Amino acid sequence: MTSAVLVFAALLDYLIGDPWGWPHPVRVMGWVISRLSKLALQYCQNPLSQRLAGIFLGIIVIIGSGLVGWTIVQAAKWVHPLLGIAVESIVLASCFAFKSLRNAAIDVLQPLKNGELESARQILSNYVGRDTTNLSAPEILRAILETVTENATDGVMAPLFYTIIGAFIPIIGAAPLALAYKASSTLDSMVGYKEVPYTYLGWFSARWEDGLTWLPCRLTVITLSLLSLKPVKVWRICRRDAIKDPSPNSGWSECAYAAVLGVQMGGINWYRGVAKEKPLLGDPIYPITPDSIDQALQLTRYAFLLWLGLAIFLIP
Repeated sequence: MTSAVLVFAALLDYLIGDPWGWPHPVRVMGWVISRLSKLALQYCQNPLSQRLAGIFLGIIVIIGSGLVGWTIVQAAKWVHPLLGIAVESIVLASCFAFKSLRNAAIDVLQPLKNGELESARQILSNYVGRDTTNLSAPEILRAILETVTENATDGVMAPLFYTIIGAFIPIIGAAPLALAYKASSTLDSMVGYKEVPYTYLGWFSARWEDGLTWLPCRLTVITLSLLSLKPVKVWRICRRDAIKDPSPNSGWSECAYAAVLGVQMGGINWYRGVAKEKPLLGDPIYPITPDSIDQALQLTRYAFLLWLGLAIFLIP
């Protein structure tokens, strides 16, 4: 049954993804995080109280998401085993973001290929935090590739990792653990900033997400290096460049793809008019093209399918 759930969930994400306007666990998580963080900032006025509030916020959202998911799945199984499989598959599919990631890349690439630079910049601004108003076509391509390769780990591979871990723990199950990780990732994206007003409130969420993503990120790098058939070279470049990135995970994820594709990512990005220089990752053997982005997405799919296949083979 667990193997069937994993296969159905993967198929649902591949075929349907996250249709716009449909109910989605992340939207619920976002609503809860927004309300609780506003309350915390309203009533906690000093660094210590905000740090403590951040801990409670993280624990409530992460554990609460897992518990809600477990309750929903168990209730469905109680009604009928087939309903349990269907509900758990849908919940897990909502935790995988491969189709959403691919659709986001296509949304920006389409007008860019048609020479509609302004439209590409506008659409890109929906997916990235950097300023996009003055980006050139090569800079837009770099932004897309960096977004695709960074989110490949925390949006696709890490949720699958915790799905597999949960599948081997019968008491917990695949969906609750995947939802708990998704909650941690959502917390980090919403409040895990060093800037005000989240400097103290979001520190726990940021550190916790870094810790949860650390192992699946390294396993993703190893998987990509093996798929490239040049693991020593990929690992050497990651050891050289990824450590320069202040993030313990995104630099490794982006660098692995850069090494496999033979491109270079990083450089100067602008955020609210302020320049921020990111470390250069990889060697500029080839320019970044739409084909580079398509190859990165294909690598993510192959890595996902490899992990999925191993899990189905190993699950008793």
